[in-house]
Amino acid sequence: MKRMFVSDCEGPISKNDNAFELTAHFVPDGDKLFSLISKYDDVLADVVKKRGYTAGSTLKLVLPFLRAYDVTDRLMQEFSAQNLILISGINDTLGYIRGITEAFIVSTSYEHYIKALCNAVAFPFENTYCTQLSIDKYSLTAQEKQKLKNLAKEIAQMPSITIPSSAKSLKDLSQQDQTSVKRLDEIFWKKIAEMSCGKIFSEVTTVGGEQKAQAIRDATAKLRAPLSDVMYVGDSITDVEAFLLVRENGGLAVSFNGNSYAVKNAEVAVLSENSVVTVVLADVFIKHGKAAALKLVENWNRDALKKSTVDTSLLDLLFELYPKALPKVQIVTPKNMESLTEESSEFRKRVRGEAVGKLG
Repeated sequence: MKRMFVSDCEGPISKNDNAFELTAHFVPDGDKLFSLISKYDDVLADVVKKRGYTAGSTLKLVLPFLRAYDVTDRLMQEFSAQNLILISGINDTLGYIRGITEAFIVSTSYEHYIKALCNAVAFPFENTYCTQLSIDKYSLTAQEKQKLKNLAKEIAQMPSITIPSSAKSLKDLSQQDQTSVKRLDEIFWKKIAEMSCGKIFSEVTTVGGEQKAQAIRDATAKLRAPLSDVMYVGDSITDVEAFLLVRENGGLAVSFNGNSYAVKNAEVAVLSENSVVTVVLADVFIKHGKAAALKLVENWNRDALKKSTVDTSLLDLLFELYPKALPKVQIVTPKNMESLTEESSEFRKRVRGEAVGKLG
């Protein structure tokens, strides 16, 4: 069997954070609302480690507010298609990879966005895993709509939550942030949970965290391939379990313009505004295996690349795009982890914009 390529969507394939953009567009101060809830999501997933909670559930938590402002499936589909922003070179990258192996997209994104992306890059939707949703099925009374609008305004006005890198429990946050988290607990798990739309929280399954890992297991089962044959590319907290699954089973875990969560759990960190690096690494991994791919990263320079087994057409493209300095590609080690994390996080903001880049 051929080795497989599996990638997250937002980050490695596109520059969007579709849910953030939807919320910012349709909800007053929606950018602030989403950013605050995203930090709350990080607290629940990585600090509190709330039982049964999945990283990336921000996409679930914002849905009642989107519905309160009359967002429909049609509006989500239209907005997603009209505002799609792809990583440079991704059409050719995915086309090349699909020509030599099976490729899958595993994304926390709403299916409306993934369908729009698949149409744009000619990728088979049946090879994707994403958050399935029909927002139209959830109705609200006029009273509930107003309550949700008031709650959205309250959340948007909350001070930003700061998570210390060493935080292991809620007590490690500032008193102000602890107060905010407790208020958000009350808002989501009591006030909204009791509304008619509260069933969104139990009926919608976001594909993040363990769900991404399960999606990879499902994809390998379809191809009857071992996990050691998987190259996985991700960039955020929702990819941590996927990275760990692939790494622990001998596959290759690659952070592409990742934030701290991604870099610290990947084996290779890539900093690039173009997806050509992804296809270069994939070409070697798919044809020659993980050891060859890591050797390529260890010797990431022009002379070594010219002597490598990388397809010459890919090398020509890489050198044409980067006639001087190559994009940074490094194996993540305990020694360089902190500096790589900081550099990748800043590079991520430059590529995707400050607001999207700083999200978990």
